[in-house]
Amino acid sequence: MTVIKKTEINEEIRDAAVRLIGANGEQLGIVSAREAQNLANEAKLDLVKIAPQADPPVCKLMDYGKFRYEQAKLEKEARKKQKVIQVKEIRLGMNIEDNDLNTKARHAIKFLEAEDRLKVSLRFRGRQMMHREQGMEVMKRFTEIIKDHGTLDRQPNYEGRALVAFYSPVKK
Repeated sequence: MTVIKKTEINEEIRDAAVRLIGANGEQLGIVSAREAQNLANEAKLDLVKIAPQADPPVCKLMDYGKFRYEQAKLEKEARKKQKVIQVKEIRLGMNIEDNDLNTKARHAIKFLEAEDRLKVSLRFRGRQMMHREQGMEVMKRFTEIIKDHGTLDRQPNYEGRALVAFYSPVKK
């Protein structure tokens, strides 16, 4: 849950004295909150508390509606540029044939080219747990096929009945 902090404006500011900054960024010094509000009213601007933790709090004369619009625009732009990295998973079997392994590798390469991380898990079933070295060989063959597109983040290790490795896309 995100907490939205409320910016105090105009009459909501109850401090005795505030450090005032003018509309053009000039320092107007420490004045009473009432005097600052009067200056804001004369300039037909809003008095906005921009640094409440300071001593005394810092307030600025500005058009609050325009300020909120600019902030919303900046946040929207930041969200647009944000890339969500997903972890895609590919499951292998211990007795996988070469053509099937190549098909799975092509899918893995597609994921890595889309800048997603990749989790490769090789499941051991029943008595296959006795032959873990064969599973490691399959994982090495898979790594060899996709080495130009992905780098091994975490060496293959055992998690229960599965051998798991993570790959990340190669930086271009």
